Amino acid sequence: MNDLFSGALILGFAVISLFFLRFWRSTRDRLFALFALSFSLMAVNRLILAIVKLPEDDYPYVYLVRLFANALIIYAVIDKNRAASKASDSGATPRPIP
Repeated sequence: MNDLFSGALILGFAVISLFFLRFWRSTRDRLFALFALSFSLMAVNRLILAIVKLPEDDYPYVYLVRLFANALIIYAVIDKNRAASKASDSGATPRPIP
């Protein structure tokens, strides 16, 4: 049963990553690229755990990968907000997301 949930998580992370990659290809916005990278890291992390069959509690480096992936999402949001505030300060209108 645990393998079923692990496979569902891997598939979910991979689909979300491809979803953001598609938006990045159409907009070239760094936010979408960083989100795609973050969810790809989460999918690879879960895939390695499923293949090697490591108990998560015994290996703290597993959590470091997740921490890095989530920190990447936080960085992407902060970076996007800084770019939007710089654009509004200079009088330029930010490009809308299609």
